[in-house]
Amino acid sequence: MTLHKTPHRTHRLAAAVLTVLGTLAAGAAQAGLPQLSGPPLVIGHRGAPGHLPDHTLEGYALAIELGADFVEPDLVATKDGVLIARHEPNLIATTNVASIPKFASRKRVAIVDGAAEEGFFASDFTLAEIKELRAVQPMAQRDHGFDGEYKIPTLREVIALVKRKTLEKGRTIGIYPETKHPTYHKSLGLALEDRLLDELTLAGWNYRNAPVFIQSFETANLRELRQKTRVHLVQLVDADGLNPDGTLSFAPPYDKPYDWVVSGRPGLFSDLLTPAGLAEVATYADGVGPWKYYLQSTACKVVAQGACQDANGDGLVNEADRTVLPPTAVVANAHAQGLVVHPYTFRSEDSRLPLEDLGTPTREYQRFYELGVDGLFSDFTESAVAGRSMYLLKHAPAYRQCLVKGGCTR
Repeated sequence: MTLHKTPHRTHRLAAAVLTVLGTLAAGAAQAGLPQLSGPPLVIGHRGAPGHLPDHTLEGYALAIELGADFVEPDLVATKDGVLIARHEPNLIATTNVASIPKFASRKRVAIVDGAAEEGFFASDFTLAEIKELRAVQPMAQRDHGFDGEYKIPTLREVIALVKRKTLEKGRTIGIYPETKHPTYHKSLGLALEDRLLDELTLAGWNYRNAPVFIQSFETANLRELRQKTRVHLVQLVDADGLNPDGTLSFAPPYDKPYDWVVSGRPGLFSDLLTPAGLAEVATYADGVGPWKYYLQSTACKVVAQGACQDANGDGLVNEADRTVLPPTAVVANAHAQGLVVHPYTFRSEDSRLPLEDLGTPTREYQRFYELGVDGLFSDFTESAVAGRSMYLLKHAPAYRQCLVKGGCTR
């Protein structure tokens, strides 16, 4: 096989860990934590898509309520050059655009990173038209009860929300924008880099220690950004899937950064995580964001005729039929270059968890925190925060002492 609700106790744990994070960050080395700069961050991947549609102000707000330190807006550009939060330029899977008759003629085929896609593309819509659309849940197995309720936000609106929540919560909350398909956008005359920096400058967040990470699967635009800003940059690292034995598979367009395809540079995404690759990344970025299986993969428990089989007896074949393999050296090698490591994407459905973690997603988070990751992307912030609380309770004396003294609640 190739892999292409929240109890009150969890909320109490989340509140406790958020209160004590500042103390722990200052004393992380003494606490013996393997992270580079204090306790690991929880990043609300696309907001809180385990509960609400992706990339909505309501989803980002929920992630923050559940304890996210950062929220992630994926950025694409409208026809009139405004940055909006959508997972892809193609709006067909994440909005109700296909159900609106007045936009039916906008449906077309576009080439994105060398692959043909049919749908409705953000660059064919003005911001005013985008505001007529509503977000929908793209994953069939998740709750669709909120489909059609929430608008598509701009980056500026996301920043305003995060700043407001920072004041309300009394803790720093940041944004973790991804420049989606920068080569594609540049070919449309809608380059993302300066537009993003202009928004950060307007927000007063275009400086080294601003609560911002900018991420990309491409390398050239991160190099360009490094010449223009000191904001923290993160190199994302992808793959096409997992083979039955746990090795990663590579097929276009997920085999290499698309700017490498355009420039003719040989190699694969995996080359960026070798010691030499990490040393190169360190010349223009501050961290790496690998698909989590680069750090600790899973293998099929039962294999027949080269294919993964149903190992847990539920009649399905998915991640729940795989078992955890030993970790790799990627975290240690990245840390040796001074790079933080923020893997993606963690999800709580049993179909997304290996055999060892079925029914208890916090176990997977704890395993990765033990590896020393400096943060991670989660669709279910509450599980990531609860897992972090358990990890810190085990490893951080300051956190244990805070709990014992009753000083962890606001």
